[in-house]
Amino acid sequence: MIYQLKREQHVNCSLSDAWAFFSTPRNLDKLTPDSVGFKITHCSSETAHEGQMIGYKVKVAPFIWVTWLTEITKVNDMHSFVDDQRIGPYKVWHHTHRFEEQDGGVLMTDEVTYVMPFGIIGTIVHGLFVKNKLRHIFDERKRLCEQYFSAENASAN
Repeated sequence: MIYQLKREQHVNCSLSDAWAFFSTPRNLDKLTPDSVGFKITHCSSETAHEGQMIGYKVKVAPFIWVTWLTEITKVNDMHSFVDDQRIGPYKVWHHTHRFEEQDGGVLMTDEVTYVMPFGIIGTIVHGLFVKNKLRHIFDERKRLCEQYFSAENASAN
């Protein structure tokens, strides 16, 4: 099965500030809850560019870490970028990040299309665990973005 997750969020900053923050791969650490178990292991550039490979370790179960390698496959400067999994826990992972100036801030949209491995077993694991974990990650990302880009912190960013 092909699954999709979409999240939209209004961010209290300028388009250039949003782009500068979100197109810096190492900032993903600031937006990923500690409970997820996520470590960047390879990032050769501080800004997203086509062809950039980013390596991670991701905890998929207690004491079980897997390697995840994504490639930035498309960049439309100040508007969007796409990361696609090359090696990792999913059969397919395609994540589009979009940014649009709106209402004195930025509308940020994440769209993820993904496919679980292992056929029916992957479908069961998705229903029992993965779907809720991804929702939690993106819900926490939204909360952390709100905190990071809050009006009182906006001038410090």
